[in-house]
Amino acid sequence: MTNSLLTKQSQNQLFHTFDDTLKPLILDLLSLGKSAGADLVEIFLEKSDNISLLAEQDSISNVSPSFGIGAGIRVFLGKKDGFVSTNDLSNEGLLFALNQALGMLGLVVSSRNNSKFEGLADLKDFGTNKNDWLANSPDLNESTIKLLEATKSLSRKNENLQVRRASYSRNWQEVLVAATDGVFSRDIRLHQTVGINVIAQTDQNRSTSARRYGSSGNPDDLRKWDIEKSTGDLNESAQNMLHADYVEAGQMPVVLANKFGGVIFHEACGHLLETTQLERGTSPFHDSINKQIAHEAVSAVDEGFSNHAFGSLSMDDEGMEPKNTLLIEDGILKRFLSDRAGSLRTGHPRTGSGRRQNYSFAAASRMRNTYIKQGNFTPEKLIESVDNGLYCKSMGGGSVGPTGQFNFSVEEGYLIKNGKLDKPVKGATLIGEAKEILPRISMCANDLDLAAGFCGSVSGSVNVTVGQPHIKVDSITVGGR
Repeated sequence: MTNSLLTKQSQNQLFHTFDDTLKPLILDLLSLGKSAGADLVEIFLEKSDNISLLAEQDSISNVSPSFGIGAGIRVFLGKKDGFVSTNDLSNEGLLFALNQALGMLGLVVSSRNNSKFEGLADLKDFGTNKNDWLANSPDLNESTIKLLEATKSLSRKNENLQVRRASYSRNWQEVLVAATDGVFSRDIRLHQTVGINVIAQTDQNRSTSARRYGSSGNPDDLRKWDIEKSTGDLNESAQNMLHADYVEAGQMPVVLANKFGGVIFHEACGHLLETTQLERGTSPFHDSINKQIAHEAVSAVDEGFSNHAFGSLSMDDEGMEPKNTLLIEDGILKRFLSDRAGSLRTGHPRTGSGRRQNYSFAAASRMRNTYIKQGNFTPEKLIESVDNGLYCKSMGGGSVGPTGQFNFSVEEGYLIKNGKLDKPVKGATLIGEAKEILPRISMCANDLDLAAGFCGSVSGSVNVTVGQPHIKVDSITVGGR
């Protein structure tokens, strides 16, 4: 072993900034892993600075700051891998983590470093112009003022809003990724989200409405938030649903609104197109490349490029720049989303989709900005094409099974009668299965829009964007009374 590895005395100074000064240390660790017999060794270093606030009624009820620094070390041998994370960045800590990861594959660091590791490329620094993002983000005082302004705005909208909440979170990351295939990349990420929700109540009637907004790479996002418009939209939704009748259950055509309506495609279909699902053998589309899996009206993409979108990124958590991945074209399945491990095990090429919540997770294939592409119809044409059905303006929570079975609640819904929107209805649940519903999406409107959200999977919770234009599903099971 070399003596250039970190000592406890020097670790705080050395890890102050992720840059070329870490190259000798990283080279030593990677070389030791290769000399033990690993096919590939990857190191993921991360620093984080996060804060979340919650305002309830007219006061701040919770403030939660968090800071972190650590490393995740992953080694590959054939199609197997071992992963260990640590927040001990001393010489002993990093070597222990490397040995633990190697030990999972039956490998041991040799006292003689005889690896054929050829070294790292020059540092590819995606964070060069992002170093001031954290300093330019809203501080605690400014964030507090904006949240209280939102709950007060809701109070002015209507007196029957019994519960008024607003939340804000700011997540900042600095990451460095290095691997024995030569990858050596750094990035800085900034994500901000704000959410508002209310419970309206009069006598025995009650409704709940919520909205979430978010962006990446925009320190001024909270400052530019149009509070009056957001609280006005939320209050209108709550009031419309307050006296709504319960929907009758049945099979019927449904028009799903744009933006967050895309959560159904994300959950029920998008996950089935990740190689993590192929590895488990749970995707019904595992042998469907270049086959028709959806109506010819449906084309869908996953990308990391949309300006300030919540799922956009300069590089994934394996140091690869994102690809604009066409998943479905005219109803035909074209690609799966693949990370490093997924590519090794399934043969599908990497798409810049290796993502993780933080250093304590190994990367896995995950979605970024995922949406159905827009078509040529107006939203009004979709509604006009339905004699008797349901319009879903806003979606709530739901659940998804391992092979794409889903049920999602409709937060704000309206009956469609003779091609026109009719009275509001509540209690609706959309029930179906991806492989059955995709062929029934027969019309897509020309009003694509995106919405921010969080997605949980094997590599933790990551920020994503869902989206779609208005779409028409010819027939779907609607649960109700």
